[in-house]
Amino acid sequence: MMYYLMLEVFIFGYILIVLEHNIHINKAATALIMGAGLWALYAIGADDILQLGFSESWKSWLDGGGETGHEGIIHFIVHHELTEHLSEIASIVFFLMGAMTIVEVIDEYQGFRIITNRIKVTQKSKLLVIMSLLTFFLSAALDNLTTTIVIVAVLNKLIKDDETRWYFASMVVISANAGGAWSPIGDVTTIMLWIGGQITALKIIEEIFMPSLVAMVLPMIVLAFKLKGEIDTPDIHEDENTAFIKLRDRIIVLVMGIAALLFVPVIKSYTHLPPFIGMLLGLGVMWFMTDFKLHNKTAHDKRKLNVGHILKKIDMPTVLFLMGILLAVGALSSAGHLNVLAGFMQEHFTDIYLQNTLIGVLSAIVDNVPIVAAFMGMYPIAEAGATGEMANFVVDGKFWEMLAYCSGTGGSILIIGSAAGVAAMGMEHISFTWYLKNIAWIAALGYLGGISLFYLEMLFM
Repeated sequence: MMYYLMLEVFIFGYILIVLEHNIHINKAATALIMGAGLWALYAIGADDILQLGFSESWKSWLDGGGETGHEGIIHFIVHHELTEHLSEIASIVFFLMGAMTIVEVIDEYQGFRIITNRIKVTQKSKLLVIMSLLTFFLSAALDNLTTTIVIVAVLNKLIKDDETRWYFASMVVISANAGGAWSPIGDVTTIMLWIGGQITALKIIEEIFMPSLVAMVLPMIVLAFKLKGEIDTPDIHEDENTAFIKLRDRIIVLVMGIAALLFVPVIKSYTHLPPFIGMLLGLGVMWFMTDFKLHNKTAHDKRKLNVGHILKKIDMPTVLFLMGILLAVGALSSAGHLNVLAGFMQEHFTDIYLQNTLIGVLSAIVDNVPIVAAFMGMYPIAEAGATGEMANFVVDGKFWEMLAYCSGTGGSILIIGSAAGVAAMGMEHISFTWYLKNIAWIAALGYLGGISLFYLEMLFM
């Protein structure tokens, strides 16, 4: 049956991604085949798949008076479901491309050197603490994806040894996801719950801050003991390609870039438009201003510093990999696989703490957005003053708060479990198996530590 074939294709594709460095096939190629292939299988077997009754989106389509029959099914998949998922995917991809381009522009103008020149700490453990705390709080103000891209770019200028940099980049992913979980604008799933009315801004900060801090601090302590000695910094040469960039120009571009990133959540708050709009606006302003400043430069300088030239340095395989993964998860979500999974958990794991813990683990395997969306649809918001089990589902109830924490931090357990992890994976070429072997258990330790603290907080309230 096509429904089960889709699941088998996803599992097989996932295994190939895990074994990327063994089979020497780029994970982006596998992800694209998996993502596009699942939608093709879905369209081919749609009549049988939707008749199973697992797809909640198909039920909503019918309840809304949508067309039935084969033509109606094709219209539902092509013009409704695929378009809707493509909109969500495009938002993330455009955001990622905009952020990566801004970071590359700052880097090309040697703006990050202004920051790295002022970081005098050379001891690995101390630098790890500084970068972890910086990432944790910055991701709450920006978001976990943007923060990861910026901090990993800075680390690239600070640390020469690849494996040491991988440890630091992995800690950045953990810190960024933990920092994004306690902020209403720090992570996509937290934003979903905030906009949906399940949580309020001040309460989520109050209740989730400490568990999120634990999820960051425990891995940081483990890695601080593991990483000994001094940092081996990269050799810096003021060659002909960089010497012509004046200090004033470096500062201007650095300030413009940081301002462009900081204004993204501000624009979102005032306009309620998706974050990628603010990111593309910031990129456009930077592009305009840098082109304007290039008027007095030589032809060589213009070629080197033109944003059109810098765009060629964007890591497109990482972008395409993320697109493929999101397409695959979107197909499984539309066909009903994720609804079946959520229903199974709801039926067999009734304890909200265990349920949310498993949701966090699942978010390391599949995208946390459709998982959270499924549970938001299953559990209505209970009225204020509700008692018993329903008290967990009132606004700012235990279930919603724990869902925000688990879905935000659980993705750190695997490198491809979050957009921040995928970005770091692409920028630093961290292999899935290396992260699984060296970081997964450390991230899981922090994740479970935060859950334990949350549980204790709830017991004594």
